[in-house]
Amino acid sequence: MSFKRSIPILLCFLVLIFQSCKLEDDSVNFRFVSLQIVSADLPESFDLNETYEIRVTYVRPSGCFFFEGFDITKEATTTRNVVAIGSEFYEETCTQAAEELETSFDFICLYDETYLFKFWNGVDENGVDQFIEIEVPVN
Repeated sequence: MSFKRSIPILLCFLVLIFQSCKLEDDSVNFRFVSLQIVSADLPESFDLNETYEIRVTYVRPSGCFFFEGFDITKEATTTRNVVAIGSEFYEETCTQAAEELETSFDFICLYDETYLFKFWNGVDENGVDQFIEIEVPVN
C-alpha cells in the first residue's frame, strides 16, 4: 500500500480514537454538605506547642455521602469552629441507613489561653446552627 493511500485511513483512525474520548455528560453529580458531628474526644488539657489527635464522631446520612475532611475556622484567637465536610452523590443507588463513623484531625496548641472548640451539630427548627462546645485549658 502506498503512503498516500494510508494517510486517509490513519486520519479516520485518529478521528475515531479522539471521538471516543469525548465526554458527553459534563453535569455535576455531587455537592458538598456539612455532616453532623455528634461527639468529640479531646484531652483534659493541652500543653503549649504540642500536637494532639482530636477524635470526632459524625453522622453519615446514607451510602451516598462520603467524608471529605474538616473545615476548621478561627473565630477568635483560641476559638475554633469545626465542621465535618462530606460529598453527596446524586443519581446513585445507595443504602438509606444512617451510620455514625469516627475520624480525627491533628491540632497544634499555639497559645497559652483556654481553647474553645465549637463542633457543628446541625441546625434547629429555626435554621440556627447548633454546636457542641468543649473548652480545653492550656497548662
